[in-house]
Amino acid sequence: MLWLKAFHIIFMVTWFAGLFYLPRLFVYHAMSSDKISHERFIVMERKLFYGIMTPGALLTVLLGVWLWLDYNFFGLWLYIKLALVIILIIYHIACFKYLIDFKYKKNKHSHIFYRWFNEIPVVLLIAIILMVELKPL
Repeated sequence: MLWLKAFHIIFMVTWFAGLFYLPRLFVYHAMSSDKISHERFIVMERKLFYGIMTPGALLTVLLGVWLWLDYNFFGLWLYIKLALVIILIIYHIACFKYLIDFKYKKNKHSHIFYRWFNEIPVVLLIAIILMVELKPL
């Protein structure tokens, strides 16, 4: 089962790499004004979202559920972690919405909004790691 845990962590890192980078692309995209930059960011955002983030998210969740069922984890720490993962999934969906907004030139947010938006997965990652490693509750 250590292989399962290892791959869960590997895909979680992959997912978070995308969650950290995509909003940063949104920052630069929101600052761009020319057509060439807009088209370049559309391609970069799409490839990151569909090629890295979403497969990483799906495999992280799938392997996490498998671990949960095999190891029969329990405790308040686990429910807090699961709630944080649900918030992370909602964040992922929000990234998809912003990706579509940029694609169809319907973005309503400034680069400053995306700079703050970019900090959310950092806070979630810290909280999730602390719950898993310390099991405080």
